[in-house]
Amino acid sequence: METRPYVSWELMNSFLIDAFAGYGVPRKDAAICADVLLESDRRGIESHGCNRFKPIYIDRIVKGTLLPTTDIEIIKETPTTVVMDAHDGMGMVASHKIMEMLIEKAKKCGMAGGAIKNSTHYGIAGYWTTMASKEGLIGLTGTNARPSIAPTFGVENMMGTNPLTFALPTDEEFPFCLDCATSIVQRGRIEYYAREGKPTPAGTVISEKGEAMTDSAEILKALVDGTAALAPLGGIGEDLAGYKGYGYAAVVEILSAALAGGEFMKALTGVSEDGKPQMYHLGHFFFVIDPEAFCGLETFKKTAGDICRALRASKKAPGEDRIYTAGEKEYLVWLERKDKGVPVSASVQKDILEVRDKLGLDYHFPFED
Repeated sequence: METRPYVSWELMNSFLIDAFAGYGVPRKDAAICADVLLESDRRGIESHGCNRFKPIYIDRIVKGTLLPTTDIEIIKETPTTVVMDAHDGMGMVASHKIMEMLIEKAKKCGMAGGAIKNSTHYGIAGYWTTMASKEGLIGLTGTNARPSIAPTFGVENMMGTNPLTFALPTDEEFPFCLDCATSIVQRGRIEYYAREGKPTPAGTVISEKGEAMTDSAEILKALVDGTAALAPLGGIGEDLAGYKGYGYAAVVEILSAALAGGEFMKALTGVSEDGKPQMYHLGHFFFVIDPEAFCGLETFKKTAGDICRALRASKKAPGEDRIYTAGEKEYLVWLERKDKGVPVSASVQKDILEVRDKLGLDYHFPFED
């Protein structure tokens, strides 16, 4: 039962645009950033929604590790590829631009791929792949991030949570969208736990001594100073195939950095060697595929839908009510929230009011009544 107050999508969108603009983000770019954050909340991925508005974006603009104006430079372009330099601007803005270009190229040539260097956090990866699936295309993306994951048999945080994300169009109301980190738990989820005063599940984070950690606030500090690391998908060691998650994280790290000639791993901490804040210089990669160039879009969509329906109709484990396919739970959350708005926790309420009052914006929210 949801007990948090709701704020209408229209009101929250308007506020986020005005707030980003108040900190120097051009209004057209601010609209993109607001939509990416709200899409996270529409899907129930609250670790990347309004929860991150102030600490990940506004605070970094204030600190000088994120530039509000995004100076996009196209380094190289062919009929099927694009390489960009975001020059430490808004990662969401640069990603929106490259996806628009790749979608157009894929429709002309069947496939297209691109990469961005010197970027910043680009929101939920599934936003970019869904841009493709809405156009009847297949989308694939990944990004590196601040070091968090330890390699198998290691305890040092070397790679980011590095999502490897796909969206595939289907003949259903929603695409098949797999959007997840290559660690068991992502840093954004731990940030969410810390803000809500909740522990992080045991077995997902290890200390430099190889011991489990569950105190979320302590984990966040330890991840920054390098004395803790996230376990890759599968867990620690080889018994539960943690090497698979480690391997996929490494694939994302390589593609995010090497395709655009960007930085990687320890260079992405956001902290200089003398302990001062510095730019993050993240990298992202994107691929778009047009099914029309293969079997045809309608055939692809029906086959993808048939597979999803067969999976959901398969025999369930005792006590389980249903089986889901990727993207289905997020679609159900959207159906439940579309007329209610975004639920806002006490900590996010505090952030919203702080930014509003700092900028002198004329907004009144339902949770103030």
